[in-house]
Amino acid sequence: MAANGQQSSRTQTRRRNRNKNVLHKIKNGHITGLGMTRGTQIPVALLEERDKRARWQGIPLLLKRLHESSHTHSDLTKTHNMVKELSSLLSMEAMSFVTEDRKTPQESVSPNTYTFDLFGGVDLFVEILMRPTLSAQRDVPISKYSLGCFFTEGVTKSLAARDDFVMFLFTLMSNKKTFLQTATLIEDIMGVKKEVIRLEDIPNLASLVQSFNQQQLANFCRILSVTISEPDVGVDDKHTLLARNSQQKVTVSPSRAESNQVALLNIPGFIERLCKLATRKVSEASGTAALLQELEDWHSWLDNALVLDALMQMAIEEAEQSSTESSDEGSLSSSPLRHTLPQSMKIVHEIMYKVEVLYVLCVLLMGRQRNQVHRMLAEFRLIPGLNNLFEKLIWRRQPSSHALHRQNQNCDCSPEISFKIQFLRLLQSFSDHHENKYLLLNSQELNELSAISLKANIPEVEALVNTDRNLVCDGKKGLLTRLISVMKKEPVDSSFRFWQARAVESFLRGATSYADQIFLLKRGLLEHILFCIIDSGCKSRDVLQSYFDLLGELMKFNIDAFKRFNKYVNTEEKFQTFLGQINSSLVDSNMLVRCIVLSLDRFEGQTEDVKVVEVLSECRLLSYMAHVENRLSFLFRLISIINVQTLTQENVSCLNTSLVVLMLARWRAKLPFYLNALRQKEFVEKYPGYLLNNFHQLLRFWQHHYLNKDKDSTCLENSSCIPFTYWKETVTVLLSSDRSSLCAIASYIDDAYRDLDRDFLEV
Repeated sequence: MAANGQQSSRTQTRRRNRNKNVLHKIKNGHITGLGMTRGTQIPVALLEERDKRARWQGIPLLLKRLHESSHTHSDLTKTHNMVKELSSLLSMEAMSFVTEDRKTPQESVSPNTYTFDLFGGVDLFVEILMRPTLSAQRDVPISKYSLGCFFTEGVTKSLAARDDFVMFLFTLMSNKKTFLQTATLIEDIMGVKKEVIRLEDIPNLASLVQSFNQQQLANFCRILSVTISEPDVGVDDKHTLLARNSQQKVTVSPSRAESNQVALLNIPGFIERLCKLATRKVSEASGTAALLQELEDWHSWLDNALVLDALMQMAIEEAEQSSTESSDEGSLSSSPLRHTLPQSMKIVHEIMYKVEVLYVLCVLLMGRQRNQVHRMLAEFRLIPGLNNLFEKLIWRRQPSSHALHRQNQNCDCSPEISFKIQFLRLLQSFSDHHENKYLLLNSQELNELSAISLKANIPEVEALVNTDRNLVCDGKKGLLTRLISVMKKEPVDSSFRFWQARAVESFLRGATSYADQIFLLKRGLLEHILFCIIDSGCKSRDVLQSYFDLLGELMKFNIDAFKRFNKYVNTEEKFQTFLGQINSSLVDSNMLVRCIVLSLDRFEGQTEDVKVVEVLSECRLLSYMAHVENRLSFLFRLISIINVQTLTQENVSCLNTSLVVLMLARWRAKLPFYLNALRQKEFVEKYPGYLLNNFHQLLRFWQHHYLNKDKDSTCLENSSCIPFTYWKETVTVLLSSDRSSLCAIASYIDDAYRDLDRDFLEV
C-alpha cells in the first residue's frame, strides 16, 4: 500500500511537472519568439488530458478549434459561436476588472483571462477581427464578443504596441452596436500607450466624427482628452523650471498633442456640436430632496463610466430604436426606455458627458489655436448656454466636502463634483487674458461697467466696447455674477473655493481695469475674501493662496479698494491676523505683497488727490508697507526661500516680486541702498554672500527663462504696468560685472565669498 501511495504521488508530481513544462515552453516562446509561441500548436490529446486538472475551463481547446476553423472562407456562424463561448468565460472577470482596481491579470486572480492570454487568444482574436473578409461583412456579433475579451491591463498593454490594430479599432467605431466596447477599449489602450497617437492617421477621421450621434461624440471625447493633452512630465507645478526648459529643448514642435488639436479644429462642425453637448438641458422632474438623495444612492455603486454607459446602452438596445437618428440629440434622449430609468441616472449620465466635453474645450482654449477656439465658442454661444444651466444643473445645490485636486491631478470624485471643477476650470481658461471675458456678463451688467467708467471720467476698455451684445449672457444675472453669489455661500472647508477664486481672478487678470474692480467691489467680493482670510478659520494653503491672488488683482492700483480694506480691517488685532496669514507662507501671498508695493508706489505719486492722501494716511496696510524696513524684510525672505534648482511655476513669482521691489527702488534711485541692506543682512546672519550669490544666480536664470523667444512677456508687463524693457534693463544692471557700479550685485560681495560664475545648468 505504501508503495502504491508513493507511486501515485510520483505520478501526480510528474503530471504537474509536465503541466508546468507546457506552460514554461509557451511563456519562453512568448519571450524568444522561438519554438512553441501559442497554445494552438499543442496536440489536442495533450490539451484534453491537462484541461480539467489545470482548470483551464476548456479555453485552450476552444482557441485551437477557433484557430483551425477561422480561415478566410470559414463558416462565420461557427466562428461566432466559439467567440461567444470564449467571451462568456472572460466577461465576468473583465467587468470586475473594470469596476474594481484594474490590476494586471494573474493566474490566481483572473484564471480564465490569464489562460486566454497565455494560449494566444489575444493574437488570434486580433487576427480574426482584422481579416478583410470580416471587415467587409461587418460581422457585428464576432466584433462585439471579441472586443469584450480585451478589458484587462495586461492585454491592453500588448495591444497598445500594435499601431495597426489601434487604427483599425477606430474603424469599428462607425458601427453603433460595437461603438461602446470599442471606445472603452481604445480608452484603456490610450491609458497605457507610451506615445500619443496622431489623429490624422485615423482613416477618414472627419467623416467618422461627423457620423457620431451626440452620445457617441461625448464618449469619443474621453479618447480625445488623452490625445490632445501634453504629457504630465515637466508640466506640473512640482516640476522645476530647469527641468521644464530642458524638456522643451528636446521636444519636437509642434508636439503630437498640438497637431491633434489642429486636426480636431479642422473637422467641420466639431466645436459647434461640443457646444451643443455642453449646454443641452436635462429634462428635470420635480426638484425634490428625494431626487437628490436618489442621486447619491445611485452614485454609491454606479460611479464607473463604463458600467453606466453599458446600462444606458442596454436601455437603447431594448427599445429597439431604428438605426436612423431622428434628431441631433441622438439616441440617448429619444430612447423610450430611457424615460423609465430613474431621473437621477439620466442626470448623472448627462453630467458625465459634460465633464468630458468641457475638458476637451478647456484644453483647446489653452492651446496654440486659442484665438480661433475663442471665436468659435463665442459664435456658438457656449457661455450663455452654460449660464442658463447654472442653477438648474451646474450649481443646483451645495455638494458635500471633498479633497482638492489641482490642475494636473487625476480626480476620482463623483461626477457632479468633477463637473463643477471642470466648469470652473473652463471659466478660468476662457477669461484669462482675453477680451471675450465680457461675455460672462449680461447686457445690463455691461451697461453698469460703462457707467462706472463714465462716473470715474476714464475711457471704457476697448474690449468692452468691442463686445458683441448678441453673444453675452441672457437673464437677470450673468455667469460671473452667479459665480460670485455661490462663492459667498460656499462652506468654509469647501475646496471649491480654490477653483471659484481662480475663475474670478482670471476675469481680472491682464491690464488692470478700474471698472472691472469696482463692479466686483460693489458685489461685496473684497469683504468676503477678507472674512475668509481673517475670520473664517480657513486652514487650506491652496484656498488661501487663491484668495491672496484674487485680493491682489482686486485691489491693485485701486484706492477705493484700499479704503474698503481699511474699513473691514478696523482693529489692530484684525490687521495682525491678516499679516500673520501673509507671513505664514510668502510663496502663497507674494502676489498680494507685489500688489501692495506697486499700489503704494503709484499712490505716492498722486499726492495732489485729496482722497489718495487721506487713504495713505489712514490705511494700516499702506502705512505698514511704506516703512522701508518692512519692504526690506519681505525682500530678504523672498530671495531666501527660492534658488535656481527649486524654482517651479508656482514659486517663480517670488523672484518676480523681489525684482519688482528693486525696480521701483531703481526708479527712485534707491537701488544701492537696497543692495547694501542685503549685504548687511548677510553679515548679521553671519553668512556673507549667501543672499547676493543666490540672487545673482536667480537673475541669470531669469534671463535664460524670460528672454527665450517663445516666452510671452506681456503677463509680466500687464501685471505690473512696468514696461518689459525696464525689467530687462534692471536685470542687466544688477548682473553687471563692473564692480565700480553701485547698482551691480558683484560690487557688494567680498572676493572671499563671491560665487557668481557657477553654471546652474550643470545641476
